[in-house]
Amino acid sequence: MLTAMIFAVAMMSVDQTIVAIAAPTIQRGLSLSSTGLQWVINAYLLSLAALFALGGKLSDVLGHRRMVLVGTVGFALASVLCGATPAGSGAATWLIVARLVQGAFGALLFPAALAIVFNSFAPRERGKALALFFGISGGLTSVGPIAGSFLLPWTWRAIFLINVPVALIALALTYRARPADTRRPTPIDMRGAILVSAGMGLAVLGLQQAGSWGWGSVATWACLAGGVAILAGFVAFELHVENPLLDLRIFAHHGFTVDNVVMGLLYACFLPLFFFASVYAQVVLGDNAGKTGLYILVIFIGFAAASQIGGRILDRRGARPVAIAGSALGAVGFYLWAERLQDGFGSQWPWIIVAGAGIGLALTPVTTDAVNRAPRGSFGEVTGVTQTVRYFAASLGLAVLGSVLIHEAKSDVTASLTRQGLPHSVVAQVVASIDSGPGGHSSSGANSAIYAAVQHDFASSIRIVYLAMAGIMAFSFLVAVRRMERGVPDEVLADGDAILEGAE
Repeated sequence: MLTAMIFAVAMMSVDQTIVAIAAPTIQRGLSLSSTGLQWVINAYLLSLAALFALGGKLSDVLGHRRMVLVGTVGFALASVLCGATPAGSGAATWLIVARLVQGAFGALLFPAALAIVFNSFAPRERGKALALFFGISGGLTSVGPIAGSFLLPWTWRAIFLINVPVALIALALTYRARPADTRRPTPIDMRGAILVSAGMGLAVLGLQQAGSWGWGSVATWACLAGGVAILAGFVAFELHVENPLLDLRIFAHHGFTVDNVVMGLLYACFLPLFFFASVYAQVVLGDNAGKTGLYILVIFIGFAAASQIGGRILDRRGARPVAIAGSALGAVGFYLWAERLQDGFGSQWPWIIVAGAGIGLALTPVTTDAVNRAPRGSFGEVTGVTQTVRYFAASLGLAVLGSVLIHEAKSDVTASLTRQGLPHSVVAQVVASIDSGPGGHSSSGANSAIYAAVQHDFASSIRIVYLAMAGIMAFSFLVAVRRMERGVPDEVLADGDAILEGAE
């Protein structure tokens, strides 16, 4: 049964990295802008974040096994739609919408799969079981770079179509395992679902488009203000409705709240990292898709091993020690990696491993500790809360850091080409071509000096992004040191029920 659930979420795990590897290739094939390319990545993350809470509630109400089956089939069909994206003016809209649909079915699938695993083990054994679940499913993200290096020389569409055979295996294993279809019938808060989706969507829209609209744009700040206002209204509504989409009273528990803060900070670095590393490898290092996959695969050398170590420590000492150590390692790794981006891969790889190990060491224990605090009978719902935090943080991270990258790259390229004495019209043309992304520049002939400047300035811009990630990890370290609870909860289920009883 554990194997069945790992295969069920394997599509999501592979998708998180393989699309990032393929992003420059997709961009060239469909003539997407840099902002459009970021939306291909972020539409999926935003859909997951906005609908995870609803997916968790539907899992509790309609049955975990049923939602696993619906989510698996839907995710595979949405993947086929992504692979069938037509060339032409409507390509960006088609692919972004298909990615939104992918995320929606993923939001049904993951909470249900995790709830099945969670319900199948005693509290004292969940650390090992969930370490396997998160460790293996997280480790499967490393399949993305490997698969991408083989599939992309054929066609970028294959990176989506590969989900179909994985889905068939997951369906066969789920049928054989026959997990219990536990249900907890309660009304579903659709108004809350609409509010949280609209609020997150507007907030991310403003942050994502800031690189194109400008931080001084009225549209940027209108989206941000509108998103924050709607999310505030969502919180007020949920606290007073009889059957809320998210029972926000659980945040009255200090340990649960701090776990989610640390988890959000980790994910704001983890998923966006694959996109930025892919752009860096193909623009600055000049790697093809295959070499880019190997470059990103180095991240998982540290991540996979550290995630298993973290899970074992969790069972004995709780999440706090590994959250502290992992955040510190991540901060050091990102900082030293950022300082070597103008050098070759040979000087970078030790710090890439350290950065990946830092995230891997902390992420599994903190996620498990948060889910362990679920009230009895609502594991799917609480999983929806934790995954909403994770993917909304990742979506915000990609939106903010992506806007910073575009702004810094344009500013740096403008300054460096102007210093070379190039005419203003040429500088403007090159700066505008940054929106064409990786592969939009030529490194041959008269353009070689311009391309070298673009490479150097992209490395400088991504350095700012990685330094920001180091700062985020350092802040996670401070939160873990000062706020996280010590030790392992004495009784997970009883503690979860006490959370809500105390809040009442």
